[in-house]
Amino acid sequence: MPLVDLDHYFVRARDLEQSRRFYCDLLGLEVMPRPDFPFPGYWLGVGGKVQVHMGGDGIPGQAEIYLGTRPDSARDNSGVVDHIAFRATDPAAMLERLRAAGQAVRPRYFAGIRLFQLFVADPDGLMIELNFPGVTDPPT
Repeated sequence: MPLVDLDHYFVRARDLEQSRRFYCDLLGLEVMPRPDFPFPGYWLGVGGKVQVHMGGDGIPGQAEIYLGTRPDSARDNSGVVDHIAFRATDPAAMLERLRAAGQAVRPRYFAGIRLFQLFVADPDGLMIELNFPGVTDPPT
């Protein structure tokens, strides 16, 4: 039984609304229908597929609800996860959108494989990698 797809990743957000705005307004994910879980949060995705599940950090009973959270779990940055990557489109528009919002963004280009990338941290410090394959003329 091999794995077939990444279903989603979960983010414990210190500020749910700030994180929702980052993922939706800047990166273009959409709020999707979410079951009535016993904690506040969002399902975010594109094309009808959930990609990010988000819940509030520091909620009562968190250790029993968030099974990956231990007492020594990181509350900033990303712990053992270095980054999460998304495939994206329209690199020039995305770069402009992030810069206009005042987001620190690091572009990188691999000419040999025509891959343009943008790296931007979410509000809790998780590094998000945006991959734009097939780029021959990267934006600056």
